[in-house]
Parts: sequence; structure tokens; C-alpha cells
Amino acid sequence: MAKSVDYSLYLVTDSTPAILGDKDLVAVVKAAVEGGATIVQYRDKTSDTADLVRIAKELHSVTKPANVPLLINDRVDVALAAGVEGVHVGQDDLDLKSARQILGPNAIIGVTANSEEEALVAARDGADYLGLGTVFATPTKENTKSIIGTVGVQHILSSLASQGHDVKTVCIGGINAGNTQRVLFQTASPQKKLDGVAVVSAIMASERPKEAASKLQSLVKQPPPFATSSSKNPLSRQDIVSKVPGIIKRMASKKPLCHNMTNLVVQNFAANVALAIGSSPIMSNNGLEAADLASLGGSLVINMGTTTPEIRDNHLKALAAYNAVGGPTLLDPVGAGATEQRRAGVKALMAGGYFDVIKGNEGEIRQVSGASGVKQHGVDSGVSQLSLDQRTALVKSIASREHNIILMTGGTDIISDGERTVTISNGHEYLGEITGSGCTLGTTIASVMAVEREDKLLAAVAGILMYEIAAERAAERADVKGPGTFVPAFIDELYGVRQQSTNGPGLWAQAAKIEVV
Repeated sequence: MAKSVDYSLYLVTDSTPAILGDKDLVAVVKAAVEGGATIVQYRDKTSDTADLVRIAKELHSVTKPANVPLLINDRVDVALAAGVEGVHVGQDDLDLKSARQILGPNAIIGVTANSEEEALVAARDGADYLGLGTVFATPTKENTKSIIGTVGVQHILSSLASQGHDVKTVCIGGINAGNTQRVLFQTASPQKKLDGVAVVSAIMASERPKEAASKLQSLVKQPPPFATSSSKNPLSRQDIVSKVPGIIKRMASKKPLCHNMTNLVVQNFAANVALAIGSSPIMSNNGLEAADLASLGGSLVINMGTTTPEIRDNHLKALAAYNAVGGPTLLDPVGAGATEQRRAGVKALMAGGYFDVIKGNEGEIRQVSGASGVKQHGVDSGVSQLSLDQRTALVKSIASREHNIILMTGGTDIISDGERTVTISNGHEYLGEITGSGCTLGTTIASVMAVEREDKLLAAVAGILMYEIAAERAAERADVKGPGTFVPAFIDELYGVRQQSTNGPGLWAQAAKIEVV
């Protein structure tokens, strides 16, 4: 039976008043099965054995007619007495081999795995499936060894595949309707993906468990709205140069909304840049209005330049709103390694939603990667710690891991979607002498992504080239004497590039200093 089990929506019960409330456990499970739960685990750490057996039999009378397997958490004796399909054991419970010996070869036996080693041992010993996690912090399971996140799940899946283990997998820990699609999307490795998600509160705490299960099942079956970039066609310099002006022309003609949740220092500058390139800026740090703004078809920039717990909460609200409709999102983790608050902020934002692009200097991107000991002096990157080859490898690996686009800015910008990588050497030193040049680059990229969603890497490259070539042109002007005169000239040249893309052949793109790695 184990080989034919559908693990797509795995319900783990919780009988505690904090989760179940005053609802009847059996009624909730019945409704969940009717809504689409495909496998159920009865978990109860406090009831007496006799009550466990009684309730398990009542649950089985609901699940068995629906051909939904019922498993018992930990208690092999209860599983035998109730005649259910199997058990789920944790690392501190009865070992897998003993459980198999007692229950026999046809029983479904799952094992909790919080690490690569635990997963490989359980797969080698014949587990029918693995419960991977804890993915996110959750109040339903207090004794977690660690929170492994989507990155940890992906690492385990890759390791299982590399060792030739075809064991089924689900993830557990904080999974709900708001993150199910993103978790499935971001945990997938090239060789192996999850077979489903395990949920607790998302169904057990719901006043409408049937509807909750139905919604989750539909989410499991569909790709997330933000997975709109389907093009992975190889790029050449000629392709980029020929296509970029047309992309800028489309942006200027559509004037997409660019929602900037940016630091207070550069809001005015960012709005002027957006207007110059042809997008329609709105500067709002109020997450409560993000759903309305997201419905307008634009993009979102989240900039950590001015960070507080309240602002972070607003960022997360906005991120959820744009993720829900597939609106392009960009994270600028300003000064990510400078303070503990900023380091925590990066983790919270990356755990709280999906970003199509994460852009930053070397120090910021190293912090995004999870590297320890990153030191930044304010928002500056500091002295480079890595060679160009090392930076390129890091950018590519993070992009592959996060299933998004990573941009590391510097004397040579490096951008990758995990498969295609491009370096760009345009720009001018004046950009490093003015406030907000990195922030407004984010505004430019996000504005272009709002109209070019088929190939988001190409969209980001178009935004970078427009921005940095305009900077070069501004710096060359006779009226520019330094950073102070550079800023208005730069805005003028951004507008000029836009006009040349709209009204002419876009020859400005020939100045691109790019290399496809």
C-alpha cells in the first residue's frame, strides 16, 4: 500500500484546546478528508492508551472508507490495537527497524528527519516517507532541534537524490495557505522535490476545516503566481543589446506602478528616477494598502535602509500581497551585515515571502547567503573578501538555491538566475558618491520587471544597463563637475535613454559592457 499513497496533503492532528478549540476531533478530520486531505496522522501525547485506541478507531472509521491512510504518532501498540495503516516515529521514539519488525512489511512507516544524516539513515533503513522539518517556527511543536527553513529542506532533498534514495517526502512546521506554494517551489532541487506538505494548525485550528483542506489541496497542485518567468533560453551579448531597448520602450509606454517601501533618505530621489525612466512611483511604507496596490499590476521594492520592527511587519504584509498575485518583488537588504537587527531582518523577510530579485553589495549578498561573520561599516560593502570567480560562484549558488535572481553590485556587477550568469562593468564612480544610487537601481530594475515577466533575468539586466549607461553619459557631460551636478544630469540622461528607446533604434545599448559567463 505504501507505494500508492498520496502524500500531497498530510494532516497531523492536534487535540490541544489552543489549536482544536472546542471542536470535535473526529468531525474536523472527517471534514478535512472530504476537503482533500490525503493522509492523516493522529498525534496525541497526553491521552491514556485506552483513549488513544478508542479515538484512533473512530478516526479510522472516517479515513478508511475514503481510502485515506491513518497513521499513529509514535505509538506502535496503538496502531496495532486500532488496526490502522501505520505509524510515524520521531528521532527519540521507537526505532524504524523495530517498528517495521512489529508492524510488518505492508505498514506505512514515516520518520521525522531534521538533518541530512537523519534523512539518509531513515531512507537507508526503509522508511516509506520522511517528514522534513521543522521548516518554520511553530507553536504546535515546542521541542524542535532547529529551524531548517526551505534551504535546509532543499539540501536534504538534494542529498537523498545524490545517494539514490527515492523515498517520499513531506515537509512540516509552520506550513499554511500563505506559504505552501512558495515552500514547494523553493525547496525543489533539480533532482528531487517534495511529495507534499504536512499541516497542523492550518486545518485543525480552522473553523471551516473542509474549506481549508480544499484550498490547500488546490494550492499544492498549482505553481505559485510569482513563478511567471519561464524563459531560460541562453543569452548572448548580441541578444541582450538587441532586446533591451525594446523592453525599455514597453515599460515607458505602459508606465507600470512601482511601489517603493524604501528608506526615508532617498524617497524623493527614487520617485524622480522612476518618473524619468517611465514608470509610475508610489512611496508607501504602509503594508495595509499593499493589497490594493498589488492589484494594479506593478512591482514592489523593499529596501531595508530604515528598519524597525514595525516597518518589517509592514514589509511582510506587502510581500504577501504581491506574492499572492504574482507581482514582481525586489529586496535591497541595505547594510544587512551591519547590525544584529538587520541580520535578523534579512532572515525574517526571506522566510516570510518570495523575492524575484535580491540585490546588494558583496557584504549584503554574503549575509543573504547565510555566511557568518560578515562585517559592514554602515551600509558600505567594505573591502572585498572574494575574487571575481568566487563572487560569481556565490551569486550563482544563491540564485539556484532560492530559485530567483541574485545581483551583486560592485565595480563589476554579477547577476544570475542560477543557470545563466552575466557580468556588467558599466557605471561611474559618481554613483558611489551620492546617496541612494543603489536604492534607485532597485527601483529601475523592479519597474522593468513589471512589464517583462517572461524572462526576469533579461528584465533585470535591461534595468541595470539603462541605469549605468545613463550614469556614464551624465558623468561625461561638460556641466557635470562632481557628485552635486551629477545627480540632475543623471536624471536627465535616464530620461534621454528612455526617449531614445521609445523614439529611435536604441543605439545607447551598444555601450553595454557585458559578458555572459
